[in-house]
Amino acid sequence: MSLKTRRQRKFIHGIIALAIAFVIFVIPFIFVLINAAKTSAESASPSFTLPIEWHLWQNLVAVVEARDYMLLLAYFNSIVITVGAIVLLVIFGAMVGYVLQRRPSKFNRVIYGFVLAGLMIPPAVVPTIWVLQGLGLFKTLHGMILIQFAYGLSFTVLLYRAFIATIPRDLDEAALIDGAKPWQIFFRVVLPLLKPVTVTIIVVQSITIFNDFTHPLYYLPGSENVTVQITLYNFQSQFVSQMNLLFMNILLVTIPPLLVFIFFNRQIVAGMTSGAVKG
Repeated sequence: MSLKTRRQRKFIHGIIALAIAFVIFVIPFIFVLINAAKTSAESASPSFTLPIEWHLWQNLVAVVEARDYMLLLAYFNSIVITVGAIVLLVIFGAMVGYVLQRRPSKFNRVIYGFVLAGLMIPPAVVPTIWVLQGLGLFKTLHGMILIQFAYGLSFTVLLYRAFIATIPRDLDEAALIDGAKPWQIFFRVVLPLLKPVTVTIIVVQSITIFNDFTHPLYYLPGSENVTVQITLYNFQSQFVSQMNLLFMNILLVTIPPLLVFIFFNRQIVAGMTSGAVKG
């Protein structure tokens, strides 16, 4: 196969990939944007037709002011939950991954089995609520942070373990010879080298946690504990639906994770593949 033919095939494959991405990601976003700019009457039957008069700003203000600025409270709660869970995931995920990779023992297989079980076994809602109630963490942001931490820990540990395997053990041994303690080896030598995979975990898990709908619905009831995804209920009910405001709410909820993904896309790919490539 000639070089010219290979280039032509790569070009065609690239065009096809862009077309598929446009259909899957861009067209739905355009659909939401168009309907978010319509009046309530126009958006009653959502379509791709342009609005007669654009009400984008008016709908945005209406969504933000709805139910005593509930959306702002929801953003605050979601940010607190996301930041708290990410901090725990990065610290403890890196620690567990480091121990599994650098400290082989007869218990490692058991721990690794639990890590895999966390990925394969679906969480049980009723027992989890029972445990949270027993600990006094049900309907609290602290409990929700721990839930997100527990659900994301297995994925985080596996990524850290794979990446730590690419770091030469000579660095650990050199630090040990210099008199460093085990915790100093981890925090001062190993952890700074985990920046690529740490960025990946922060971006991927923050988007997942910020966009989570089901877990706050189960474990965080109450209007004072509302998160951004739950605010979608504000404009849709059994008898009345304000579709234009609902689409505007979807737009406001979607934009922050979308921007994060766009700006950190390369870091995500680098962190996800670095362990596999080097290992």
